[in-house]
Amino acid sequence: MSHYHARVYVTLKPSILDPQGRTVERALSHLEHANVSGVRVGKLIELRLSGERAEVEAQLRDMIQNVLSNPVMEDARWDLEEVALETA
Repeated sequence: MSHYHARVYVTLKPSILDPQGRTVERALSHLEHANVSGVRVGKLIELRLSGERAEVEAQLRDMIQNVLSNPVMEDARWDLEEVALETA
């Protein structure tokens, strides 16, 4: 059995307004970073999974589709890295 570290990046679709991103952009402008534009805020979700790679990938896709993101409003991408088993 292999062990994996997954990172899921979730962002609003380009057609969805991002009020949090707009707030960050305004704050940066007030802090004299006027050259910044197009700020979008998303989330990073990290998970540890164990199993065969194909099973883990299928499970990850299912979790993203049904729990970790809202496919109507958000885009999600992920990467999966095989890691050594951590011992406590």
